[in-house]
Amino acid sequence: MDEYSLFTIALGLKKPWKVADVKFSKDEGRLDLKIDFQKGAAFPCPSCEEGRCPIHDTRERAWRHLNFFQYETYLHARVPRVRCGRCGIRQVEVPWARSGSGFTLLFELLVLQLCREMSVAGVGALVGEHTNRIWRILEHYVERARRRIDLSSFHILGIDEFSVRKGHEYMTSFSDIDASRVVFTGESRRKEVIEEFSDDMKERGYDLRDIDLICCDMWDPYLNGIEKHIPGASVVFDRFHIMKQMNKAIEKVRWAEQKENKDLKKTRFIWLKNPKNLTEKQSEQLTELKKLDLKTARAYQIKLALSRFWEIREPNEAEHYLTKWFFWATHSRLDPVIEVARGIKRYWQGVLNYTLSRITNGVVEGLNSKIKTAMKRAYGFKHTQYLRTIVYLVVDKLCFD
Repeated sequence: MDEYSLFTIALGLKKPWKVADVKFSKDEGRLDLKIDFQKGAAFPCPSCEEGRCPIHDTRERAWRHLNFFQYETYLHARVPRVRCGRCGIRQVEVPWARSGSGFTLLFELLVLQLCREMSVAGVGALVGEHTNRIWRILEHYVERARRRIDLSSFHILGIDEFSVRKGHEYMTSFSDIDASRVVFTGESRRKEVIEEFSDDMKERGYDLRDIDLICCDMWDPYLNGIEKHIPGASVVFDRFHIMKQMNKAIEKVRWAEQKENKDLKKTRFIWLKNPKNLTEKQSEQLTELKKLDLKTARAYQIKLALSRFWEIREPNEAEHYLTKWFFWATHSRLDPVIEVARGIKRYWQGVLNYTLSRITNGVVEGLNSKIKTAMKRAYGFKHTQYLRTIVYLVVDKLCFD
């Protein structure tokens, strides 16, 4: 077996394609393989697939391939254009590369796998290619893979924002909670981002009427967009977001009270922790603080009462309990607590919907943590489309066949 036949087999070429010449330069660190087709070969039309169309002319092309050991490898070929009686002049698609790409399929597959584990800048340096070319590979395959995702079981949507840069610059993630997958990311957290999500889903053939539940925080721009574009879904407000607001209220009360009572200094985490998670020393300290008839202690008891609401499963019982809690909170004479209670009253039904659905944005928060990791891999991204691409690659469980 000669070297031409060996490389033909190694590249997986089939008739009429074959390796016709091999050039190796140790000084340049480069291997060039010339691929050609057999004399008298005919090709099917790439449009209508009509077989054995005569060759009209050829054009020289080159593609970067996987390295041969430590040497850069390039494939060269005359790519024929065929004359089809039905479609006219059409360029043949070569089996080792996609149309319009300067890389072979195997090289692009290597880039995809590396970018799942490394930064794009790092991959570019490793393979010796400019990052812009790496991004073009990622954008093509990621978008194609996204369009192939089966969304038939997508019924519960989670919406949450994440920070892109300092200065309150945000993007919004839309997730399939059951599949633990980000299905879309949109710029900003304005109501228009819901329309962007709606348009993307429609382009992918998904009917937004199939969404039954939406879990999000109490952010009016999201709610206005949902009412306009996904009116049939029930909104459930995330319990963790509500408890976070309650914890902020306790901290405001403590901060104001500690100016007069020095015993409250350095006790922040005692009031924020779940009682079960307190250390023995913290439990003893909390017991002593409760004896002082503190405003912070009253806010803490109201918080514990609210946390018990989430354990109730019967809707009527839950509403009765929340009504009593609301009366207590609004008569507490603690302004930060009253503000949280009024916010809950404003979005009353969305809070109560938790007792029926039992869903939270915990999955979405976990995905947002992965998004932050993806942002590090997109180090130096020039625009948000690059960030979207790397987020889908790392978080979206895409399949590249």
